Parts: sequence; C-alpha cells; structure tokens
Amino acid sequence: MVELKFNEDGLIPVVAQDYRTGEIRMLAWANEEAVRRTLETGYAHYYSRSRKKIWKKGETSGELQRVREVRMDCDEDTLIYVIEQEKNRACHTGERNCFYRDIDGNRVKKPLPFEALPRLQEIVKERLEKKPDGSYTVKLADEGLDRVLQKFGEEAVETLIALKNGKKEEILYETADMLYMLTLALTMEGVEITEVMEELIKRMK
Repeated sequence: MVELKFNEDGLIPVVAQDYRTGEIRMLAWANEEAVRRTLETGYAHYYSRSRKKIWKKGETSGELQRVREVRMDCDEDTLIYVIEQEKNRACHTGERNCFYRDIDGNRVKKPLPFEALPRLQEIVKERLEKKPDGSYTVKLADEGLDRVLQKFGEEAVETLIALKNGKKEEILYETADMLYMLTLALTMEGVEITEVMEELIKRMK
C-alpha cells in the first residue's frame, strides 16, 4: 500500500461514494488503523474526532457500508471508499446521504444525471413492492411481462423514428420513455441496472 499522508492529527478525509449510483453518501475521517480495518474487513471504518475512537459505519444502526474499492487522490492525502450502502440510508438523520440540502439549506429534490437510472430502478422496485393506488408502474406490471415488453417495443420504435426525424426534443422525450420501459422490464426479470453497467465495463478496452 502507498504511504498515505495523514494530517498533523494522524487523520485523512474519506469520501464515501455509492458504487451503484455514484452519489456522495458522506464525508468522514479515518486514521491509519481505521483504514487498515476497512481493508481487512471489507466494511467502512472511520475515526470519530469527537469520541476519539474508531467506529464501524452501521454497527449499531445496521446501515453498514460494504467497501468495493478504496481510491486515493493524486496528493495521497484524501481517500474515497467506493461503497454499497446496505440499507440505503447513510446519514444519521435518516436521509440517503448527508448532502441532501443546497447551499441555502433547501432540500435537494432531484438526483444528478449519472444517478438517474439506478435511482429510477429504486423507485420502480418500491412501486412494485408497495403497490400504491394509481401507479402506472403497478398497472403495467400487473398486466404481465408480455405487456411491458410490448410497450418497450413501441417506445423503441418511437425512439428510432425520433432519431430518424432528427428533432432533439423528440429524441430526448422518446428515449426517456424507452429507458423507463426497459428499466421496468429488467426489474421484473430481476436484472439490476448496475449489472448491465458492469457488462458494459467488461467491454471497455
């Protein structure tokens, strides 16, 4: 392991980034021992400056962070834990991440573009599980996979027509419809968006 550059207190800042969505879940500190335990156990460990002790994220709350990879910056004085948030709530407030407000203190209402597909799949899963009244997703799923595939085919054709017409607004609208139908079909078949992205990664040279 490269010799990391800890600050005068023996600490290094750690950003926890979600493996699936790419979102920043939290920022904390770690000392050398916390980093070592993280690498040995595969679960995120940090150092509490207020309590003066190492803590394992989620040890009491169950909100464990499984670490897929640890990355360092070019100066070797900051780390990223690439994590899977096991119960999807990283913040002690119960929010999915600690950065849920903008600079004016207002709640952030929408994800960033790179989060869109995995977050969409989360919503689809929630709809299928809770079956809220009036949900279009639930209605389609209840009609069966063949109906969903038919709708996907229709949206794919409409996307092709939009591309042929060359009108950007139409292309964006139809492609979004197609991706929604594809996400619903994948979810019904137990396929994760992340798995599709991993397959694409395998093909990158």
